[in-house]
Amino acid sequence: MKKLQIAVGIIRNPNHEVFITQRAADAHMANKLEFPGGKIEAGETPEQALIRELQEEVGITPREATLFEKLEYQFPDRHITLWFWLVDHWEGEPWGKEGQPGRWIAQDALNAEDFPPANAPVIEKLIAG
Repeated sequence: MKKLQIAVGIIRNPNHEVFITQRAADAHMANKLEFPGGKIEAGETPEQALIRELQEEVGITPREATLFEKLEYQFPDRHITLWFWLVDHWEGEPWGKEGQPGRWIAQDALNAEDFPPANAPVIEKLIAG
């Protein structure tokens, strides 16, 4: 059983819009929307992984990140621990640095069905306020 630790950034601007990207057609959970992030490497803290992943994926450097939620999720072939960080302050302007489509969406317009199932509790919490 594969065990993965994932750092995820909920990049939120002052208008309460969240920057989301779309997963590649050949990725696990293909074409679903996602919050940018990725695997925590050996020797990294979740926060260090978040900073590295956001620099690599969307070209921003978080100035401040607050742990929003930590979830465990079991797939048939893998066990995932997701560390969701709220990123309200950063340097740069987020964009799909790896060629992935990205856009801003109003926080209260997020739809859990558009995301991998593990994101549902976080999206519900974001919509609630």
